[in-house]
Amino acid sequence: QCAYPSWFWKNQKMPGQYGNDRVTVMNLKVEKIFPDKNLILIKGAVPGSRNGMVIVRTAIKKKQKTSARGENS
Repeated sequence: QCAYPSWFWKNQKMPGQYGNDRVTVMNLKVEKIFPDKNLILIKGAVPGSRNGMVIVRTAIKKKQKTSARGENS
């Protein structure tokens, strides 16, 4: 860095590695299954790159914990 400022700001957002996190997407629909071609058609936005690995499984949402602050006792 030759220009002003010639040093880094603390906690400055900088470019770096992005996209290696595991992401779970819920509420996608399985539209069609082709067992002879090993294909599953999924309706919705599937994260990841092309030819990437996708795990399809059933999921049950966790119940949200109720906070004691909102309740009058």
